[in-house]
Amino acid sequence: MHLENLVLRQFRNYKEQELTFDNKVNVFLGENAQGKTNLLESILLLAVAKSHRTTNDKDFISWDAESAKIEGRVEKHGQSVPLELTLTQKGKKAKVNHLEQKKLSQYVGNLNVVMFAPEDLSLVKGAPGVRRRFINMEIGQMQPVYLHDLSQYQRILQQRNHFLKQAQIKRKHDSTMWQILTEQFIEVAVKLTKRRADFVKRLEQFAVPIHFEISRELEHLKLEYKPSVELEGSDTAEWQANLYKKMESIAQREIDRGVTLIGPHRDDLFFYVNDQNVQVFGSQGQQRTTALSVKLAEIDLIFEETGEYPILLLDDVLSELDDFRQSHLLAAIQGKVQTFVTTTSIDGIDHVTLNDATTFWVEKGMVTKK
Repeated sequence: MHLENLVLRQFRNYKEQELTFDNKVNVFLGENAQGKTNLLESILLLAVAKSHRTTNDKDFISWDAESAKIEGRVEKHGQSVPLELTLTQKGKKAKVNHLEQKKLSQYVGNLNVVMFAPEDLSLVKGAPGVRRRFINMEIGQMQPVYLHDLSQYQRILQQRNHFLKQAQIKRKHDSTMWQILTEQFIEVAVKLTKRRADFVKRLEQFAVPIHFEISRELEHLKLEYKPSVELEGSDTAEWQANLYKKMESIAQREIDRGVTLIGPHRDDLFFYVNDQNVQVFGSQGQQRTTALSVKLAEIDLIFEETGEYPILLLDDVLSELDDFRQSHLLAAIQGKVQTFVTTTSIDGIDHVTLNDATTFWVEKGMVTKK
């Protein structure tokens, strides 16, 4: 899979820009605050209809425009597929092969990407919400039906929280409505939890050997998906029954607090190196190695799931990695993954992957091929 071209209209600081790419490595060079990250953000949006920087659609639109548009042509499985995403202050419209998609979950998955940026270090040391967002985005790319389930879960969670808040205020509740909302909640919660646990288990299989190699065979990595309540039982029906019992036991606490206290919205992902929690006890180097290992593992997992390697976006991370990690990253992608790199300079980075790259110069929202 590779991105053949990209067209931006009124996106961030780009009025109108059209680019054609090499199917191996493309480097965006330029000073800070010129628009390099905006380019990678546009590719990420074209893939998953979400940004790593903001959830507000109006942030993408040039200040003097009413809408922004991102277009790209993706080569996958021997076919060229045009994608289009229009961003307005009222939301997004997505097209595949010039046909508008009724739901974004029908659009996502046509272009698979893995992004690695300095803020991805927060995947290891940041808040649980960062890791849940990572899990949601990666599963959603490979299994778009997951996005439908997630949207349904968020809607039911909102309804249930509203019910609990009203019950807190009135100091009484409708037990029939509690049962209906709780059963609906549990049905979708168990689906999400099972998919997440499966995803983390598969991701771990790829991440462990990568981490072992990057750590010079000194460290063993372990990933653990930690639901807010353990799913006990051998099948879905048993999981649902046990979760219902748990929610019954905390019903009054939830009413007192006016909020749903357990469920996928409170789950977390833990990383262990040599059986020590990296979030708590790991050095900055160990945290970076863990984040890098997980990102490289994503590439192999997506290939296993879809039959094609995803596109890799590296936003100013080479300067954040030491020479050994840099070399390992560049060697891992060489010849198999179309890669987009942003950096202020490639001086001092001596690797054949970058020596053979197509280079673009970015200045004040204008891109020229070097």
